[in-house]
Amino acid sequence: SIDARIAKVAAKVEGLCYDPIPGSDMVNARWTRVEDTIAFGKLMGYTKIGIATCIGLLDESNKLAAIFKAQDFTPISVCCKTGSIDKMELGLEEKDKVRPDTFEPACNPVAQAKLLNRAETDMNVIVGLCVGHDILFSKYSAAPVTTLVVKDRVAGHNPVSVLYGQNFYYKR
Repeated sequence: SIDARIAKVAAKVEGLCYDPIPGSDMVNARWTRVEDTIAFGKLMGYTKIGIATCIGLLDESNKLAAIFKAQDFTPISVCCKTGSIDKMELGLEEKDKVRPDTFEPACNPVAQAKLLNRAETDMNVIVGLCVGHDILFSKYSAAPVTTLVVKDRVAGHNPVSVLYGQNFYYKR
């Protein structure tokens, strides 16, 4: 089954991303998550990689696309604001917008997934989609989905940093 194949390849990539230290039972990590993603895609035989990107991470997504291209993948990127539907059409009020009394397009993760489905991507990579938008994107994506970047506006897209001794978060 495809699930068994994904599990096997994921386990193989996990093993490949460490270097044993000769004469020791210790290992050194040697690959970044980008490298893990490339290795996984290659071992799965994928050629088309979709990138579901947040508009705020277009520079990062462009760099990722260039890396994928250099690794002989065909990257296809779709921005979160595709379709330009005003947030008011989702039932929000002006006060719910980031900038009230302006046109503010809502993210459209279902459209992102459908566009990448239409492009017949082999695997999709999330780059900074909002909480909830990532859930909808994953739900509607026909291809398997992995996350490279999670959105965290305060912690520089590194949400685990708040778990390392940042006790002030408990007071919020």
